[in-house]
Amino acid sequence: MADLRITAVTCVKNEGPFLLEWIAFHRIIGVTDFLFYSNDCTDATDRMLDRLQEHGIVTHLPNPATNRNYQMQALKAAKQHKLVKQADWVWIADVDEFINIHVGDHTIPALIKACGDPQAISVTFQFMANGGIEDFADEPVITQFLTSHNPDIWGADTAIEVKSLVRRDFPTEYFGAHRPFHDDSKSKTKWTDGSGRQVPPPFRKAAGKRRIRAFPARDARHHATLNHYALRSLDSYLVKNDRGDVNREHRAFDDSYWRERNDAGHLDDSILRYEKPLRAEMARLMALPGIADLHAEAVALHIAKRDALLAQDSYREMQAQLRAASPYSAAETAIRAEIGFEIGQVP
Repeated sequence: MADLRITAVTCVKNEGPFLLEWIAFHRIIGVTDFLFYSNDCTDATDRMLDRLQEHGIVTHLPNPATNRNYQMQALKAAKQHKLVKQADWVWIADVDEFINIHVGDHTIPALIKACGDPQAISVTFQFMANGGIEDFADEPVITQFLTSHNPDIWGADTAIEVKSLVRRDFPTEYFGAHRPFHDDSKSKTKWTDGSGRQVPPPFRKAAGKRRIRAFPARDARHHATLNHYALRSLDSYLVKNDRGDVNREHRAFDDSYWRERNDAGHLDDSILRYEKPLRAEMARLMALPGIADLHAEAVALHIAKRDALLAQDSYREMQAQLRAASPYSAAETAIRAEIGFEIGQVP
């Protein structure tokens, strides 16, 4: 497992304050190469990636999309990029996703070994809640948000989404955001979950829309969990809602995405095992010429965007709505009502 080339592929827009943590984290778990595609950045994300590229840390390209299907067009291009073609393994994930490895030395090679050296590993999400944190803080995300839903149940669902590590010899026809696609009738693959078990046939065959990106989560994370920080702080969530949305003043706000990911009933701080090496690696990256200044600029622009949004009535209303939102998804709320529990009542 030594000297594996592992390429991480990701698409970004306005993720400037969070870039260094994500890159540093993945470097300490074994990623050797980074392929970033960016589009329409206004918070120094693209300039920081350009500078990191000058230092040999990442490869940064403009997103090749010709329409709004940014991620899929980028992934199509990535399949032909030399960093992907030369890689032993490819990891496709977003900047709010961190793979928390529970075995060996807690690196990707240790996960591959624990899973029996398969051709692909699909690791199940655990959605990390906001936890009542309102203010953006320039601190590692993984140290701030330590609660989630029950790992086996997300709202009313037992099937939870995954992201996938893909080995070079997997018969990939094309990369999806959540998994590779291939003709299962032509070639059988050794494709495991995060516990080293073969993934279920309906998922492997993409049998139906529901099974394209999810399978039952129970007992699927013995070797690894994919911590998904889709909410972060309330400040950052407001900024996230503005990203790519030029018509917020004239749209009704739906809090369902927030509610579905903000169940804080389960404590999971196991990812803190990475805190010390993460901070050390972040400091090394920050010490590269120009990087600290660009990071500080990204943080300042993030805060300025929050302030500008909160000058709008619609965003102040959104902020108030999220503060008051139920900690349960609509489906879970309906189930609780059916069995007689009021919101806030402990079963």
